[in-house]
Amino acid sequence: MERPFEINAELDAYKYDLIEYKQNKEYFHCSHDNIHVRAKVFEIISRYLKNFQIDSLIIEKCKTAPIQQNPAKFYPAVLGYLLLYVFNRIKDKQFNEVLIITDSIPVKRQRTAMEKTIKEVLARILPKHTSYRILHHATKSHYGLQVVDYCNWAVFRKWEQNDQEHYEKIKLALKTEFDIFQTGTTRFY
Repeated sequence: MERPFEINAELDAYKYDLIEYKQNKEYFHCSHDNIHVRAKVFEIISRYLKNFQIDSLIIEKCKTAPIQQNPAKFYPAVLGYLLLYVFNRIKDKQFNEVLIITDSIPVKRQRTAMEKTIKEVLARILPKHTSYRILHHATKSHYGLQVVDYCNWAVFRKWEQNDQEHYEKIKLALKTEFDIFQTGTTRFY
């Protein structure tokens, strides 16, 4: 199994450095971390950019069709759209197994809807022999999800506040940045 997050050891060491400096740091969360922690985490992330790709889907909820604004439908549709895009781009690669890890989804109905969408997308795009698993982990328990949080925050700040300071630090790994409603409302797949 390929492990895409070699960054874990360095983030773990930094977390324990913070604890030794009397900061109670259980996990990294970009919008909650102070500017010093945020700067250091982005510095660590920047050293590992060659190891992963970022695909970002820009969505303004207010431009979403009213029928699709229900969270139980909205988030699965968005994830399905993003997965379709990413897997179409890499469809010529061979995988024995695909592992999808999302943040924990506490409401069973929403978790079920999310899993259904993921399964539908993967069934359409993956070769028949490719197996997959869908896992839901609390972001605080998974450095990969914490890195995703940081990268999403950097892209969000660029789009929402024209703040490109941290965006510039992850830009090397940014494969796509797609404004889904650039030409008006879009119906998800």
